[in-house]
Amino acid sequence: MKIELLYFEGCPNHEPAMNILREAFESSGLQGRIDEVQIRNQSEAEATGFVGSPTIRINGSDIEPWARTATVFGLSCRTYVHGSQHSGVPSRKLLRDAIREAIREGR
Repeated sequence: MKIELLYFEGCPNHEPAMNILREAFESSGLQGRIDEVQIRNQSEAEATGFVGSPTIRINGSDIEPWARTATVFGLSCRTYVHGSQHSGVPSRKLLRDAIREAIREGR
C-alpha cells in the first residue's frame, strides 16, 4: 500500500496530519512507510493534482472522493469537513474509512 502526504513548506497542519495518519495506519495493523511529498510551486501543484495542504493519498487516490475529480489546484490550505465542523486535518474516521476502502478494493 502506498501512502503519501502532500504538503507545502510552512503548512501548520502538515505535522498534525502526519501524526493522525501514522496513528490510523498503525491501528489498522498495516506496516510500511508514509511518503512525504513537498509541493514547491504552482507548476508542481498542477502536475500532481494538489488540492491543498495537507493532502493524503492512498495508492494514488485522495482520501476524500470529491478531490479525486477536482480541477482546481494550487498552494493553499486544505479544509476537511467533519459533520458541521471544519478542520485543517482529516478526522481519524475519514482516514480509517479510506484505508479500509483501499484494502477492500485491493489498491
